[in-house]
This record gives sequence, C-alpha cells and structure tokens, in this order.
Amino acid sequence: MKLTKDSISPYVIGTMRLGTWGSNLSTSEYENFIEGCLDLNLIDFDHADIYGHYTTEDDFGNVLKSRKDLRQKMRITTKCGIKLISENRPEHQIKSYDLTAKHIEASVEKSLASLQTDYLDVLLLHRPDYLFDPYEIADVFSKLKKEGKVLEFGVSNFSPSQFDVLNSLTPLVTNQVEISLLHRNAFEDGTLDQCQKLKIIPSAWSPLGGGLLFKESSDTKIKAIQSTLATLAKKYDAATDQILYAWLRKHPAGIIPVLGTSKIERIKAAQEALTIELTHEEWYMLWEAALGREID
Repeated sequence: MKLTKDSISPYVIGTMRLGTWGSNLSTSEYENFIEGCLDLNLIDFDHADIYGHYTTEDDFGNVLKSRKDLRQKMRITTKCGIKLISENRPEHQIKSYDLTAKHIEASVEKSLASLQTDYLDVLLLHRPDYLFDPYEIADVFSKLKKEGKVLEFGVSNFSPSQFDVLNSLTPLVTNQVEISLLHRNAFEDGTLDQCQKLKIIPSAWSPLGGGLLFKESSDTKIKAIQSTLATLAKKYDAATDQILYAWLRKHPAGIIPVLGTSKIERIKAAQEALTIELTHEEWYMLWEAALGREID
C-alpha cells in the first residue's frame, strides 16, 4: 500500500537525538516519550541502524520488549546502507555506503532484533551507494517482503534519477531528503516534482535548518529570514518553528517534516502548527528572504 497524506502522520518522529547522540533518554523516558507521541496520534517513528553508533534501535527496542502492546500502535521506519567506523562495528575499516543485497539483508536482521519486532513497516536506503545495483536491490526487497520482514520500501537522499531507476524495478513509497528554508534543493532539482508526478509523499529531515534560524547571526540572509519569520509569527500568534513547519506543509507535494526533538511540548507545538495556513505570497516572502533577493 502506497503511503498517502491520509495514511501517514502529519509529522514523523525522528529518533536520531533520543539516545547517545542527543538526549540520552533512559528506558522509562523513552517509554514516556513514545506514549506521548502516540497520544498525539503521531505513530510514525523514524530510525536508522547507525543512530547512536548502532545503539538507538536497541534503546527503543528495550521499551517494546516490555511493552509489546505498543508495537501495534505505531509504524516503524528504519534506514540502512551507511557503514560507520564504530566500536560497535569493528569490521568497518572506513566510512562507506553499502547497498549490496548481503548488507541490506544483514542490516534488516540486526534492526529487527534490536527493535524487538518481527517486521519493519518501512525500510529506507539511507544514502545512495555509488556502486548500487538496482536489480540486486529489487530482488532483495522482494525477498524481504515475501518473508514478511519489511512491508514497504523507500530511499533517503536519492537524486530523482537514482530514485527513478530503482522505482522502475521495485515500488518505493518515499524519498526522505533534507528540506528547509536553508536547504531548498528539492524544490528545484526535480525531487518534489517527481514525488507529485508519482503521488509519493516526501519526508523532510532537518526541516528547521539545523537550528541556525534560532540563533543570532551576522549573515544577512538569515537575518532577513528571521525578520520575516517574526512578522508572520506575530500575525499568526505562533512560534518561529511553527511558521517553518507551515511553510513546508504549504507545498502540494505534502512534505512530511521529521521532528528531531525529544520534548513532547515541542511536538505538541508542531501539532498546533497544522492550523496555520500561510498565503501564497507569505510563502514567497520567506523564499525571497532565504534567496536574498527578489525572485527572477
């Protein structure tokens, strides 16, 4: 079943900063966080095998091990394909990308064990391996689906041409790419055009621009964005991050932001931003500020 605007949460809960790469939550804190998200009807959780140097899936899985009732209330996405140098993967000699069937299959088995689950709702290929063989990947995807280990497949950080060659052999449900006011490539490189053409829902990592828009800056473009954000925030009685989420969600491709926070109050604020409907011109006010000039 292809993911649609109606079948996926309006936000995806990112887990990258929940563990040792960020808040370092305890098992009970993970449990409270997960339940808080589910109470808000945000059921999509985004993982990657590498998060926390290969530990965050285990942390999350520790909750599911004792709270088996939670698994059926959520959808779990995880990613594979990046090989980090880590004490938890001593066989990796250098950082590299690996989308061979052998590595994909081994990664899925490890993620299933770490997450304490029998299946993944979605598996994403984390980065395009310059040596990837789309026929080999299509075959392993088919095998994993027949075995019931993965329900759907997608990619992350793939170019439109890379997405197209793989999607022509095996159906993909999403392309997760970096999209924000400070990273606008997807609007111009064909990524969002392709998603609209194929009716595929894109998801956006780092939707707030890595936090740069919340800090003092001497950069004239960032200062212009901050000024415009302040004007719109006042009009809509909203916070800056709420305006940024509304800006992304204005696009007809149905961009789903991946939230990178471990604070439920910030997730609630993101939910409240769903009522903000920027006008066409307000969307371009922010684009123009980010561009640093009037559009051509």
